[in-house]
Amino acid sequence: MASRSRVKRSKKQSAGKRVPAGRPRPRAQRKPQAKAKVAKARVKAEPGSGVIEAALAAFAHEVRTPLTGILAISDLLATSDLGERERRWVDTIKAGAEHLSALATLFVDAAKPGHARAALRDDLFDVRALARIAGDALAGRAVAKGLQPEVEIAEDLPSLVVGDPVRLRAALENLIDNAVKFTERGSVALKVSVARRSKDRIAIAFVVSDSGIGVSLKEIKRLFRPFSQANVSIAARFGGAGLGLSSVKQIARAMGGDVAVSQRGGGGTTFTLTVTLKSAQQPQATHAGEADGALPQGGHALRILSVEDNPFGRVVLNTILTELGHQAEFIGRGEDAIARVEQGAFDAVLMDMVLPGIDGIEAIRRIRRLAPPHGRIPIIGVSGRGEDEAASRAAGADAFLLKPVSPRALATALLEATRHGAGAT
Repeated sequence: MASRSRVKRSKKQSAGKRVPAGRPRPRAQRKPQAKAKVAKARVKAEPGSGVIEAALAAFAHEVRTPLTGILAISDLLATSDLGERERRWVDTIKAGAEHLSALATLFVDAAKPGHARAALRDDLFDVRALARIAGDALAGRAVAKGLQPEVEIAEDLPSLVVGDPVRLRAALENLIDNAVKFTERGSVALKVSVARRSKDRIAIAFVVSDSGIGVSLKEIKRLFRPFSQANVSIAARFGGAGLGLSSVKQIARAMGGDVAVSQRGGGGTTFTLTVTLKSAQQPQATHAGEADGALPQGGHALRILSVEDNPFGRVVLNTILTELGHQAEFIGRGEDAIARVEQGAFDAVLMDMVLPGIDGIEAIRRIRRLAPPHGRIPIIGVSGRGEDEAASRAAGADAFLLKPVSPRALATALLEATRHGAGAT
């Protein structure tokens, strides 16, 4: 006991002594400084600081700009006179670009602070068309790998519903990609059906199954952890960061559902994604981002002012607008857009949200302050971030487009914006 007391006293005494210059500090004195450095580093790395969010926003904007071009040109090619082989090539390009777009949405969402999510979209969309597109994507990837595709869409699946087609599509793409990736022989399947229905809501189940490597009960518990693979050796063999399934689960729960995984009889895995959507009784005007159906008809050739600073984006938009029968002029700064609108030479404005100088939101606000009729010109906000829609519309935009933009979505947005603008005059 005495020796232990002496040790304690010596430690207390040494803690109060000054350490000569050049001599290392005792461990007890270095600890608070080390903790302070760790805390400081943690603050710097904390996602809430805004650095990560800003970097991801820039990433999403830059990635979706070329994706817009790939999807738009593949859409235009699909409407031209192609042979069967060339059409398959176009479909493959389009499916790959759509998958990259979906992954970008998942990745940006997953890296937000505290796993916070952007507000879900509340769009009118055709869920039957979305299911058909997902089935086509599964079939295309399966055939390319020598697998047997099976797609079944229930007859009582509704057409128009209200929800978030962007994130639903991203979640489905992730499950389909995993099913194909982890299956070397056999089949992959997608089954879409109504799980339950009420007066104003409908729950839809998307079942993706495969005859692949399967998972054990122990591995199932790990599947939905962020950046976690069920099996490290499998991850090394097949690739993947384990990010997607965590995000799929978060998307499903945000949409009033969930995702479950089970072992498939005879080998393989079955994922069941359920989401709850609002029923849409009346076919109202569709949202600008609707992904299926014929191009909207009506209207005349428009003179469009497109505020877009990316050269690649300009080429794509000009190609689409020309095919739609419109004329476009491009400028790269929001400040310049205000002066051009004042000259009264345009019928509508396409306003990108990310610009040098003032951003698109501020540019829209300043245009709306112009005297009539210039201040009432139809304006369409364009962005790679879905959360920009609310701010864009609050500033005065008549419609909104989420990148990547398809010819159909752009045509619909122009129709929506010009009708809204006509109603305001």
